Amino acid sequence: MSSDLLDALTALEKQKGISREVLLEAIEAALVTAYKRNFNQAQNVRVDLNSSTGSMRVLARKDVVEEVEDDRLQISLEDAHLVNPAYELGDVVEEEVTPMDFGRIAAQTAKQVVTQRVREAERGMIYEEYVDREEDVVNGIVERLDARNLYVGLGKIEAVLPTGEQIQAETYKPHDRIKVYITKVERTSRGPQVFVSRTHPGLLRRLFELEVPEIYEGIVEIKTIAREAGDRSKISVHTTNEEVDPIGSCVGARGARVQSISTELNGEKIDIVEWSEDPVVFVANALSPSKVLDVMIDEENRSTTVIVPDYQLSLAIGKRGQNARLAAKLTGWKIDIKSEEDARELGIFPRENSPFLETNSDTYNDEEEIDLYKDED
Repeated sequence: MSSDLLDALTALEKQKGISREVLLEAIEAALVTAYKRNFNQAQNVRVDLNSSTGSMRVLARKDVVEEVEDDRLQISLEDAHLVNPAYELGDVVEEEVTPMDFGRIAAQTAKQVVTQRVREAERGMIYEEYVDREEDVVNGIVERLDARNLYVGLGKIEAVLPTGEQIQAETYKPHDRIKVYITKVERTSRGPQVFVSRTHPGLLRRLFELEVPEIYEGIVEIKTIAREAGDRSKISVHTTNEEVDPIGSCVGARGARVQSISTELNGEKIDIVEWSEDPVVFVANALSPSKVLDVMIDEENRSTTVIVPDYQLSLAIGKRGQNARLAAKLTGWKIDIKSEEDARELGIFPRENSPFLETNSDTYNDEEEIDLYKDED
């Protein structure tokens, strides 16, 4: 061992943040193991590393006894007094037993320990960096694919994008740049493991935060999100600032902001509606782009019956029931949609003193600005 090692440990402490003392303790423990393995010695040894000079000694620890039964583990009181007259029965005497050729083994062992600790420290720093970024969006590069997963390079680490978290309509090729949402960071025996998603509702939330300054600054709040990734999503927004249009803020000039997010998500259609604490208004808004004539609430079963114009029944329900399904997820209310004609036949429309919603101006869908709903019906 030499002072070069100590210099290297000091440099590592500065560069990697690994304590020099921790490394020295780990090297001492590894040298004890190496000594026992290579020289078939008893278990009562320790290695002393001089942190100033880098010199090393192997010390055998022996108990002071009256009668020696194993000279590797014990020393007589008489022989102990030759070392130091102050020794008494039961004390421990340390004798240097450093082998002549132990330096080579020590150097190799020290290198292995330092390499391992550096690797562990780097893994630890990567884990701490990414565990703090859970529920955040990061840019990545597609590196490789297999039968189950897609692997995305995030710089210092390769993240896993499972099949179930991929947008079905998307195709990925190596070197493609994509935005992903970090769902989970785990410690494993092979180092930290980062899991990401393209389908998580949190991805949509973070993209709006990045694209819309009013959301990032907290002026506009995203209340709820319902998403069928790669196909269609609904988000509800709210603001307490009367001078701010929450929907207009998210849409942007000529739909630029929402269009940018839709493009990032492979053309996913996005409805933006205004949140309301009144479930009648909120459910009506959530069924955008359909107009709603009336909403009847059943508080006990947390369900609603919604009346829409006859010609808008299919629009309100959506392809394969998607619009109604997303509206139910967005609001947290069950939604039963009936046409105006059916409602009149059942005698539930029009109601006396009911809020008749001829129009629903507090909604936005990207059909109006971007014409993404040509095939809605």
